[in-house]
Amino acid sequence: MKVIAINGSPRVNGNTSMALRAMTEELERQGIETETIQIGNKSIRGCIACGHCGLSEGNRCVFADDGVNEIAQKMREADGFILGCPTYYAGIPGTMKSFLDRVFYSSSRYFRLKVATSCAVVRRAGGVDVVHQLNNYLNLAQTVIPPSQYWTIAYGRDKGEVAGDGEGMQTLVKNAACMAWLLKLIEAGKDTVPPPENEKRIMTNFIR
Repeated sequence: MKVIAINGSPRVNGNTSMALRAMTEELERQGIETETIQIGNKSIRGCIACGHCGLSEGNRCVFADDGVNEIAQKMREADGFILGCPTYYAGIPGTMKSFLDRVFYSSSRYFRLKVATSCAVVRRAGGVDVVHQLNNYLNLAQTVIPPSQYWTIAYGRDKGEVAGDGEGMQTLVKNAACMAWLLKLIEAGKDTVPPPENEKRIMTNFIR
C-alpha cells in the first residue's frame, strides 16, 4: 500500500514538511510506503474550466507543462493521500488552491473511497478554516477521512517550531495511525465486502 503526501508550502523543509513527516513516519512504521511531493514552490496555473480533462484520454488537464497531470496520476494510483499546507489569511495558499482545483476537477472520479486526510500549519488562527477547505475536496471526492483527537493542526511560525506543539503533533500522528488502520481494513475487506454502488449523480439546478 502507498500514500502520497502533498506539501503545499513554498518553504522546503519548513513546518509543513515537519508536520507531514511526522505523519508519513507513522505510516511507514506501520508498513505503508509513502512519497512526499512539494508543490507549493512551483508555478501552477489555476483551472480555466475549459472541460478538456472531461474529454481527453486519461482525463488529463489541458496544461501539460507543470507536472500536475503526473502528480494527479500518482494520487490516482495510490491507496491514499494527505493534503498539507500552511495558513495564508485563514485560507489555502494560492498555488495549493490552483493545484487542488485542477487535480480534483480532473481526478475526483478516481479518488472515490480512497483513504485521505489533511493537515494545516498555522502561527495563531485560521488553521481550522484551512483544514475545512482541504476537507471540502476530500468530501466531494467521496474519500474516507480518518479521525483523530482534535483538528489536524500544528502550531508554529519559525522553522521547526511545530516540534514544540506536543498536542498538535500527537494529533497528526494519531490521524496517521487511524489512516493506516483504515487502509488495512479496506485492503482486508476487498474480497468479502463489496463497495457501495456508485449511482449516477442527480444534478439539481436551483435556477431554471
